[in-house]
Amino acid sequence: MDLNCKLSKKTCVPCSKDIPPLKGGQLLELHKQLGNDWQIIEEHHLEKEYLFSDFCKALAFTNKIGAIAEQEGHHPDILLTYGKVKIQLWTHKIDGLSESDFVLAAKCDEISQSQSNQVL
Repeated sequence: MDLNCKLSKKTCVPCSKDIPPLKGGQLLELHKQLGNDWQIIEEHHLEKEYLFSDFCKALAFTNKIGAIAEQEGHHPDILLTYGKVKIQLWTHKIDGLSESDFVLAAKCDEISQSQSNQVL
């Protein structure tokens, strides 16, 4: 994550069905703030894989992500395998991306950076 990124300091905000998903320049601007290997997939969701040296470290990271997701009320899809955690984020209510997805992505990166035993 860009060290100047303020997204991780924000809070996820519940979205209304009446709000359209972010597109084009809006996505690019938020993605630029996020950085750190997050991919925007078909303007629909964010995706990133984190690598770890073993299953226990990947599981510990997954549990931290789960706790912050519950606190924020915004829940990612998480795939946990040996030494790898894949995060997918989108706002289900609008079937696309909202600012909250980028906020939670930044919080995931912050957790990753605090977990010093991550394998690059």
